[in-house]
Order: sequence, then structure tokens, then C-alpha cells
Amino acid sequence: MQENKPILIVGLGNPGAQYERTRHNVGFMAVRHLAPVDATWRAEHNALISVDKTNGRRVIFALPQTYMNNSGVAVGAIMRFYKIPLENLIVIHDDMDLKTGTVREKVGGSSAGHNGIKSIDAAVGPDYHRIRIGIGHPRDFDLPMDPADWVLGKFTNAEMSRINDAIDGIEITTDNA
Repeated sequence: MQENKPILIVGLGNPGAQYERTRHNVGFMAVRHLAPVDATWRAEHNALISVDKTNGRRVIFALPQTYMNNSGVAVGAIMRFYKIPLENLIVIHDDMDLKTGTVREKVGGSSAGHNGIKSIDAAVGPDYHRIRIGIGHPRDFDLPMDPADWVLGKFTNAEMSRINDAIDGIEITTDNA
């Protein structure tokens, strides 16, 4: 991370009440949890954003409102406006290749077919920090279901419990040192 530059923490998801608690919206859930309890959200740059100062550093929490497949539109606009370097971008998103509730972090890499990540890669490049939260895959449950239907499906109560535990375990360092 570049010191003395803002950090942008983006949660991927789809706007609207019909998408709440869906597997694809786990990024939104995580960012809402990581943002301060008293966060004030405002519409800006095709996203809902909240700006906070943590450990002397500006931290911007963002929920793109462009729908998943166009997340890069919002992310690129926010990065340009706030002059955020790529290494200070953290994107939190769902990952079907991980078991429900598993968390993995990496920098860069392929999109693995995730359309939100493809959009961000096209807008700003691929070398940013990613926090992937496992949502499982329908084949894990022997379900003959299209993956697109799976990601837009709602979590069961048991899955939601594992997701909440995973989100509780996410820690982001904002130290300026």
C-alpha cells in the first residue's frame, strides 16, 4: 500500500432489495460490516460510498450501483477522483470455487470467470488486492443448476451463519506505517 494515499475498499454485488442475502452480494455484506457502524453513505460516482479516517488514513468504502457486470465503471471513477493508486484498492467478492464461508486473499491474477472482476480489470488493471469469500458451487450439492442462478440465489440460514463468521474474520490493515 502507498502511504499517505487513500484506501478504497469495494464490495461487489447488485443494488436492490431483491438481491439482498444473495450469494453474489457477499461483497456488499462484507463492506457494510467493515465500515464504521455510524457510516454515512452517499451516492457518488455510480456507487454508494462512505469516507472514514482510520489510523490517520482516509478509507473509502464503496458499493458499486452499476450491477455486478459493470463494477469497473464505478471503481475506475472513484479511483480517478480520489487519486487512489492501484495497490491501495481492495475488492471483496464472492467465489464459487471456494466452499461456503472460506476466505482467501490474493493480489492480481485472473478473473476466474467472475464478471465483476473482469469489469474492474478492464477499467483499472488486474494487480489489486482481492478478498474472495466462498459461496460454494451447485455441483458441491449435486444440484443441476446453472451457476448464474446459483449466485443470484439466497443463502440458507446455515450458509448465512458461515458467511457471517467469515466476514467477522476479515481484517484490513490501514496503518500508515
